[in-house]
Amino acid sequence: MKLDKRCPILVRAEDKPLYQNFTAKEAGWEYLNFLARIMNKGETWTENTGDCEYCIVLLGGNFSVTSDKGEWKTVNGRKNVFSGLPHALYLPAHTEFTLTADSEILDIACSWVKTDKQFEPIFVTPRISQDLGIELRGGDNASRQINRMLPPGSACHRLVCVEVYTPSGNWSSFPAHKHDERKVDADGKLKEACLEEIYFYKIDKPQGFAFQHVYTEDRQLDEIAEAHDGDAVLVPRGHHPVVAGPGYNVYYLNFLAGSDQSLAAADDPDHKWVYGTWKRMDDRLPLVTLEMNK
Repeated sequence: MKLDKRCPILVRAEDKPLYQNFTAKEAGWEYLNFLARIMNKGETWTENTGDCEYCIVLLGGNFSVTSDKGEWKTVNGRKNVFSGLPHALYLPAHTEFTLTADSEILDIACSWVKTDKQFEPIFVTPRISQDLGIELRGGDNASRQINRMLPPGSACHRLVCVEVYTPSGNWSSFPAHKHDERKVDADGKLKEACLEEIYFYKIDKPQGFAFQHVYTEDRQLDEIAEAHDGDAVLVPRGHHPVVAGPGYNVYYLNFLAGSDQSLAAADDPDHKWVYGTWKRMDDRLPLVTLEMNK
């Protein structure tokens, strides 16, 4: 785990095939483990999920998986995250699997969390991702695209997984929100979940960047991370807006886990008024579509 000395929530990509790799203990929290790796054609990754549920996301290339719970193979996998919609594979606890790289270069990300529940595997294709709902959220210079893979309500225990595209110069995760206290209303409806979150970044140009501010209202946590391609930002608590550098389209993959399989969040009251000001959606969106996978 290569933490940035200047910013303790920023995990820098390493110059090696397993370019992100950290456990929940190393991150200083309870749930989320994470890796991102490059594999060459024919290379295999064999693992047993043990007491954890896994979600593997295809960033670029193609893979096939054999396991004691089924077999799956990506078709028309995107060249990179800016070239189409995702494939993702959810594997439940106690699954023995082997993943094989079927393309010259395979780029994948994976998160896993402890669970005491058992579910069936889920294979998300680009078509299914579109059917789950491609959302264009926000407006004006806070417009962005969200693709769902394990949205709230999925047949899993804790993991939530979505990916977000922010056009150059735009803000996302804005107005700023948090999910660090579990709150229910008088009727018992969940208003806010208590969740850890990973932001894993890809930028469409090698020199590109994004800034992410992670802060609590009392500013006991108050960090600004400059994220580059392959970097990860840890959000243990607090609000966490993002802005894409002008000229650079920004992708981030979100994994969340905690008290509920939910995205229930609370807005920063200082910025909630912004919702009522948007006039239009950015016409650069959507940045990726199903047609790009063909």
